[in-house]
Amino acid sequence: MPSESISLDGHIVDSLTLSKVLDIILRENGKYRIESFEIGATQLDMSHAQIVVSADDSAQLNHILHLIQQHGATRHTGEAKLAVSTLHGVFPEGFYVTTNLVTHVRLEENWILVDPIEMDCGVVVKNEVGVASATSVPMHRIRIGDKVVIGDSGVRVSPVERPERSDGFTFMNSAVSSERSKERVITAIAESMREAKKSGEKVLLVGGPAILHTGASGNLEALINAGWIDVLFAGNALATHDIERALYGTSLGVELATGASSAHGHEHHLRAINTIRRLGGIRQAVEAGILKSGIMHALIINKLDFVLAGSIRDDGPLPDVITDSMKAQDRMRELVAGVGVALMVATTLHSVATGNLLPASVRTICVDSDADSVIKLMDRGTHQAFGLVTDCEFFLKELAAQLIGGAK
Repeated sequence: MPSESISLDGHIVDSLTLSKVLDIILRENGKYRIESFEIGATQLDMSHAQIVVSADDSAQLNHILHLIQQHGATRHTGEAKLAVSTLHGVFPEGFYVTTNLVTHVRLEENWILVDPIEMDCGVVVKNEVGVASATSVPMHRIRIGDKVVIGDSGVRVSPVERPERSDGFTFMNSAVSSERSKERVITAIAESMREAKKSGEKVLLVGGPAILHTGASGNLEALINAGWIDVLFAGNALATHDIERALYGTSLGVELATGASSAHGHEHHLRAINTIRRLGGIRQAVEAGILKSGIMHALIINKLDFVLAGSIRDDGPLPDVITDSMKAQDRMRELVAGVGVALMVATTLHSVATGNLLPASVRTICVDSDADSVIKLMDRGTHQAFGLVTDCEFFLKELAAQLIGGAK
């Protein structure tokens, strides 16, 4: 039977990495033999396992090795293999598909970090002035002549480390559940944001229009003005209804102060868009003194970055909306650099889109009244996400109370 030796390193016992790898081997009709196993003596010590994996044929063996590699199994098969792209926007056949986990490629007997790392991309290798580098590149950015990693050989993936006991999220044994103390989770989130700020990392908020419809926008505005949010990703809807609220006091034509429908209120969001388009953009509306409050106003006066990504459903849209999907993705890629905490609140599509761009090392929290939003996010590869099933108004109100009342 064809076989190959792989190794696992890290906290592979208490993180269940070892058991996952062995289960995959058996599930895929392979066999394994543990050659050596060194278990860490303390919680800080790493463990090491050397395992021989075998299968009925080479194709099945390579299939198994590919699967367990995503859980940190390292193959000892030499250098990464490269192929040159011959078409713009097209990878060479057999290209290595990235995950969002820390990844290294072996070049000239050295392990080179793939930086930045992003899931569902390829790895492009450069060698400038004798210094090798590797980076994840999305398909539309590939150019003729790019050297791209193909196959799994010479690629090492490191699984996410288990949280320390002092980490506020260690009590969250399942990634998503409606049956957990919401106040305790929000306390942990607030502490993560404090830690990110102390470390010089950014906090990203990905938001949906329900933030406006539920009356939670004032809390988000307060968090922005207090310096707790650095970047915002959203769509045309959040910005439009935020501006509608600032200009007319309504969201979707409903008076936020009373909950009553406003006369001709269904027209307000279009009139709001039209006003901003006439002025040339959101910034111009703030500078002209027309837009005096709201989430977008807070972003402008605090000189913060935001991306409004377009949709086929958009009215208008606002002039600030990026309607080219690839350009929106590229701008989002630029702004996720340096993000330490990502809060995804009441939006499924934008959460999944952002999750695809984030390294697994980013603390990612998804808040939605529907557990399916968090499940979809994780099913699409953002395995590091923690889910809080609750109303976004409650979440933002409690988060603002903790951070603004006791900001450090």
